[in-house]
Amino acid sequence: MFLLGMSAHSQQAFHNYGSLQFHSDASVGFHLDLIDDGFFINNRGLTGFYSDDQLTISGSSNPIFDDLEIFTDNGLQLETWVGVTNNANFISGNVLTSKNTLDSYLNFINDAFFTGTGNENHVDGYAGASNKSMITFPVGDGTRIRQLTLTSNQINSLTRCAYFFEDPSAPTSLSENFSTDAVATDDFQISNFEFWRLDGSESSVVTLTWDTQSNISLLAESTENVLVVGWSRASNQWESLGNTGVSGNLDNGSVTSETFLPSDYEVITLGGTDELLEPFSVLELDNYFLTPNGDGVNDRLIIDGIETVPNNILNIYNRYGILVYSKLNYANEFDGISNRDSVLSRNSGLSAGIYFYVLTVSDTREKFQGYLYISDTQ
Repeated sequence: MFLLGMSAHSQQAFHNYGSLQFHSDASVGFHLDLIDDGFFINNRGLTGFYSDDQLTISGSSNPIFDDLEIFTDNGLQLETWVGVTNNANFISGNVLTSKNTLDSYLNFINDAFFTGTGNENHVDGYAGASNKSMITFPVGDGTRIRQLTLTSNQINSLTRCAYFFEDPSAPTSLSENFSTDAVATDDFQISNFEFWRLDGSESSVVTLTWDTQSNISLLAESTENVLVVGWSRASNQWESLGNTGVSGNLDNGSVTSETFLPSDYEVITLGGTDELLEPFSVLELDNYFLTPNGDGVNDRLIIDGIETVPNNILNIYNRYGILVYSKLNYANEFDGISNRDSVLSRNSGLSAGIYFYVLTVSDTREKFQGYLYISDTQ
């Protein structure tokens, strides 16, 4: 590995003014700040940032790395956006960005993914995604990871997300405020503890999670009454973004919204209502057998009649209950390959075995579920 470091009498930052590129066999470690005022893209190999102190990436340009490794106990501060095209490996420390501007973020481009995230290793600020229809943003507040999963109808050219462990009525990181008393209906309860800012221009659903610090019991008497809510730019009040699926209990769980346009809302958070939601009808659907070996027989999950219910979302889980595939407006695309960043076999075939699927149809408030067996032989 080639190390870029400093001593007490050497330069305090590595400053790129020209055209710099790391090749496929490169392993480069930065132990000092990086200022990029040139061209620092099309990199290959591994680039790491290593220090007991906080490091900073700044400059007028935007460096893009292939594999990025983060081992900065006191954080890696981004003062510009930084791209990664393969794996961002969080070993120690958070990636830090300003929360009052969208200009600085860690951008996951194309098939990029991340590993090693947790309560002490995530993005405290904005994470972005380019050319993706689905992303789980590894965002949090520095001590808790509070991920948001976005599933869009179309590929996003760019979408960005940050988490705020702040009262939306009086946030400390933003100049705006979003009064939790301004609600579309009287029975809404809005979280005073946290919110997310999501920037995106494609119709999407989101999945939010909660933990004990979310205090969900103050919003709803049961998980079925938990909602995703958003602050409408048009009406300047909180509106329901729905509940198409909920799991867990009042201490820990998740809720998935109905389809909405993120650009219509300033921020989103968790909410609840005293009025019971109309329950979804749960129906058993066929069990399927998949042999995705390219022979043209049982290569894809074909659900008959799916074209008649376009407003749907398909989730597939493995036997441990981990979501391995999710698709908004499913149209018979699944061929045994995961599209989840958290799955190690992402973009390669899932292992043979039994999987559980749930097809949710919002228009008719129906859920169809069944089992799927994936085999590597016909």
